[in-house]
Amino acid sequence: MSSKSHKAGGLASLRSTLNEVLRSQRAKDNFKNLMRVNKDGGFDCPGCAWGDSKDGAFQFCENGAKAVAWESTARTVDRRFFAEHSVTQLMKQTDHWLEFQGRLTEPMRYNHQTDHYEPVSWADAFSLIATHLQALASADEAEFYTSGRASNEASFLYQLFGRAFGTNNFPDCSNMCHEASGLALTQSVGVGKGTVVLSDFEQADTIFVYGQNPGTNHPRMMNALKKAAKRGCTIVAINNLKEVALNRFASPQDPVELLTPAATQISSLYITPKLGGDMAFVRGMVKALQQSGATFNQQFINRHTVDSEAYLNRVSQTSWQDIEQQSGVNKSEIEQAAQLFVQSKQAISTWAMGLTQHKHSVDTIRELVNLHLLFGQIGRPGAGLCPVRGHSNVQGNRTMGINEKPPKAFLDALQQRLDFKPPTAHGHNVNQALQALHQGQAKVLVCLGGNLAAAAPDTEFTYRAIANAKLNVQISTKLNRSHLLVGQDALILPCLGRTEIDQTSKGPQQITVEDTFSMVHASAGGNEPVGADCLSETRIVAEIAAATLGPVPVNWLDYAQDYSLIRTLIGDVLPAFANFNDKIKQQGGFHLANSAALLQWNTRSGKAQFHAVDLPADIFPQSLSAQLATSEQPTLTLQTLRSHDQYNTTIYGMNDRYRGIENQRQVLFINQSDAEQQGLSEGDWVQITSLWPDQTQRQVDGFQVVFYDIPKGNAAAYYPETNPLVPIDSYGDLSFTPTSKSIAIQISKSTSKIPLVTS
Repeated sequence: MSSKSHKAGGLASLRSTLNEVLRSQRAKDNFKNLMRVNKDGGFDCPGCAWGDSKDGAFQFCENGAKAVAWESTARTVDRRFFAEHSVTQLMKQTDHWLEFQGRLTEPMRYNHQTDHYEPVSWADAFSLIATHLQALASADEAEFYTSGRASNEASFLYQLFGRAFGTNNFPDCSNMCHEASGLALTQSVGVGKGTVVLSDFEQADTIFVYGQNPGTNHPRMMNALKKAAKRGCTIVAINNLKEVALNRFASPQDPVELLTPAATQISSLYITPKLGGDMAFVRGMVKALQQSGATFNQQFINRHTVDSEAYLNRVSQTSWQDIEQQSGVNKSEIEQAAQLFVQSKQAISTWAMGLTQHKHSVDTIRELVNLHLLFGQIGRPGAGLCPVRGHSNVQGNRTMGINEKPPKAFLDALQQRLDFKPPTAHGHNVNQALQALHQGQAKVLVCLGGNLAAAAPDTEFTYRAIANAKLNVQISTKLNRSHLLVGQDALILPCLGRTEIDQTSKGPQQITVEDTFSMVHASAGGNEPVGADCLSETRIVAEIAAATLGPVPVNWLDYAQDYSLIRTLIGDVLPAFANFNDKIKQQGGFHLANSAALLQWNTRSGKAQFHAVDLPADIFPQSLSAQLATSEQPTLTLQTLRSHDQYNTTIYGMNDRYRGIENQRQVLFINQSDAEQQGLSEGDWVQITSLWPDQTQRQVDGFQVVFYDIPKGNAAAYYPETNPLVPIDSYGDLSFTPTSKSIAIQISKSTSKIPLVTS
């Protein structure tokens, strides 16, 4: 371990970027790629969903460069690799090692007799999938998982195939991250997306950043925050850990900050609530303003909202004792934040998984919306709500119909345009899909990208569920853990990456993506494909559909050759995408209008909805709270998080520069007083056990104690290493999002020193 950084970005970020480009063994290609990423005529970054700025020569960040170089590598995984490594041997490797081996280059099928993957022709692979699907007793025995990197074109064909096959089983990665955001926003303002665009960050005079670490997870966002801070915008960080980037940031694109100790102070106020305490914190802001006699925007409330009185009555009934106890923030700090909000002419609230991965996440986000509605801080320049999405097209996937609970209007439009009757019964989200696989109710798992085994909670349960499938199909660019849970039959289907040319008989093809600001833009790679046997995701989906259904309800293979046909079909089904092929020719793409931003409320009442609920009695279920109350051993609340050398489940390396971690990942960040209370010193090795009413033993060992600036009673560690601690049945009310930010744990010393986990 090394000392913690005092600023984010700067020269260290530039060095890291250069190192990743060189490590790809395709330096020349990747320097060219970085000049094209997030540019008109170029390709969309395969990393995060932050929007594109139009100023500056470079439109990439350190972690975006890692994502590009990680995908565009000279290392390959082919039949020789699989002949040398059995699945049993591969299961013993780390997640980092698996992906580091390189790009998958040919379709493979698992052979149980040899315990090796072996080459299979594309035709035989598609025939095998069709045979398994056609043999199912019900279409609902299939699960069609989607990663946030899939394009709009691939996603639309995928959902069309699934529904033509007869199911709404579309578990996807958003079920594990921002599902609570979509639900809460839909219930409150009628649309499950953020109400701001990137230019609003240039006009806001106060920005509240809740539960996120943009310096690692959305580094391009740091440039927007830096510009805002430099022009005098007040930034308030509300985050459980003290993160370097939210304090001081040096842009790698600023020569002065790059070459000197200079950096921009980002946050004017930094508040560290308890895990799960954000709802109480926001409730406290409203109570402070209510008691101070602040003037609510009554004209906005009367014209645009319902049930404000019920909500304010509930605020009045909430005691300061409960607010301070639950939030972990004292009244004076809450009042300070409240005054900053009320003094704002334009305020933005932005958040990520620090708010969404709790039992009461939907209530928390609705509480945040309540605050904005009281002051009319929505639907005008520089003001609004901004959930910051993860993968680059996770929002677009949902727009395209990757939804286990599809809106009736969407299904009606499909039926009218394509003359088939889509299923209307709700399908499975990720939690329900894993339960169905585990119980043998689901038989076939098809994954359009992603790494479900490493992304989902309760690792032992998840592994058993995936391995229980009669057929496990993985459409992927890199080898990962999900490929090794082979079940009765398994296929690996290698696809093109964002950086590569997608050439068909109709010429080079473009795909499209939607960013966190609802901007839709085209993407086209410039590299030759890493292998002649790699197909595009769009073609793979079309070939599976054609093999399974024949030319019903469309001639799938025509769409696989000409993506403009898919976009025309999308425009016929989704009115916002009318003239889709023309719209993507616009510089920067086009914006999908947000009804709430236009002060149009697609809710049952036709107005924005205040939600009046009590603060949660506890962040844990009642049965677990009772169990913890009688425990003699101290209990902490753990959150899982990413390191700086990581994006979602992809681990680029073993360092976390901003938190001072070198060459290891099995660390436990903990308040020093909590550690000393249990007789632990920094550097000690510990075992971590999570607690849950089902009494299942969920435990990880060999984690090294690291003292960190985090509230007493809280702790943090990286995933997927700590996914085994998150019970499959511990999920958010209504959202089913895993409660990865509120896990009850106990720690004890390891019986022996555990070696570092290194590359």
